[in-house]
Amino acid sequence: MPPRTSRGPLPPLLLVWALAACAARASEITFELPDNAKQCFYEEIAQGTKCTLEFQVITGGHYDVDCRLEDPDGIVLYKEMKKQYDSFTFTASRNGTYKFCFSNEFSTFTHKTVYFDFQVGEDPPLFPSENRVTALTQMESACVSIHEALKSVIDYQTHFRLREAQGRSRAEDLNTRVAYWSIGEAIILLVVSIGQVFLLKSFFSDKRTTTTRVGS
Repeated sequence: MPPRTSRGPLPPLLLVWALAACAARASEITFELPDNAKQCFYEEIAQGTKCTLEFQVITGGHYDVDCRLEDPDGIVLYKEMKKQYDSFTFTASRNGTYKFCFSNEFSTFTHKTVYFDFQVGEDPPLFPSENRVTALTQMESACVSIHEALKSVIDYQTHFRLREAQGRSRAEDLNTRVAYWSIGEAIILLVVSIGQVFLLKSFFSDKRTTTTRVGS
């Protein structure tokens, strides 16, 4: 990759937005979970940090999965069985590595596609002086409003994409079942038609034989 040329320092407003975006960590992942499998993720979290785990099963089976969240001492903070989607918020009680796992061990032949969003920490104020006693300027207020609106738009877009993917998966599954049902009906209709032909052929053959014997 060629080196990037320097373009000077960032404008103050862009620098503030960049610092605000980097302060709170968020892991947003979509992954495949095979049948009879378990997938775990780890996150280093400082004490007193507020975190939120949100997940949803997009495709596979009954769209359910087991989820378990543990602190560094192995204490279970959250545990749910066969959930389609859920959200859990907690505050870290100590420093260390927190573990959360998704399990599909109860499924024998269906793999799942799982989405999760793990938010660590809260977004800091957009401006360092946002909590000051004096009021924000008109430009600062407009920037804060735009920032909050954009975050809401991103959240809505994510949920709509997940619902669209789940709806498309259900539609494809229904289409496959309808296709198999149609093929089954066609086979049954063909077998019944052939059976009727042979039955009628046998009936007329027996009748012709009987008529011939009577005539003799």
